[in-house]
Amino acid sequence: MRVVIGEDEALLRQGLALVLEQADFEVVAAVGDAGTLEDAVIQHAPDLVVTDIRMPPTFTDEGLAAAVRIRKHHSETAVVVLSQHVQRRYAVELIGDGSGHVGYLLKQRIADVRTFTQDLRRVASGGTALDPDVVEILMSRARMLGGGIGALTPRQDEVLGYMAEGRSNGWIAGELGLSEKAIVQHTSRIYDALDLPVDADDHRRVRAVIHYLTHSPPTPPAGPAS
Repeated sequence: MRVVIGEDEALLRQGLALVLEQADFEVVAAVGDAGTLEDAVIQHAPDLVVTDIRMPPTFTDEGLAAAVRIRKHHSETAVVVLSQHVQRRYAVELIGDGSGHVGYLLKQRIADVRTFTQDLRRVASGGTALDPDVVEILMSRARMLGGGIGALTPRQDEVLGYMAEGRSNGWIAGELGLSEKAIVQHTSRIYDALDLPVDADDHRRVRAVIHYLTHSPPTPPAGPAS
């Protein structure tokens, strides 16, 4: 798998390259600013881009803006953005269209190399990888706005969070110590509560959940005036 890395900190950039190369990724370019990142994508046509959100010259959202443009103009290239902190606006801007091939992870997750590289492969294959902290912020806002998420049981709420991260039924079952059949039952009730179409395809169901969480859920109708 051919990868381009965008990271302004030289040490982290080199560390990322080493981690990915040891996991059998082919790092074709590792650059330090957003403009050079986009040039590298044009030159190398990678399968995956891994980039920091904050890049020179202003260190605000140059990396994110580059990631959004890359997804728009190079739809065959998957993108994972890395950040020190969770920003809901950034997550919505990147993943809000529900198209897949995207990920938003916090930098501290890189320390778990096995999970990190699994997340990258899932994104490259058309899936989505969201950091648990990103998912919690999205779900908290959905709860605040009302809609079907408020009707979920604590277990269904937990399953929904894992679904939004991009996890499969088998993974969720193993994590929670339940059977896959039990997870299927939970997901079916989640679909009903959120009025989502039932789909056995892991990628499409995750996109449906993310679409729900990144758009304003419908608020319950107001009661009759007194």
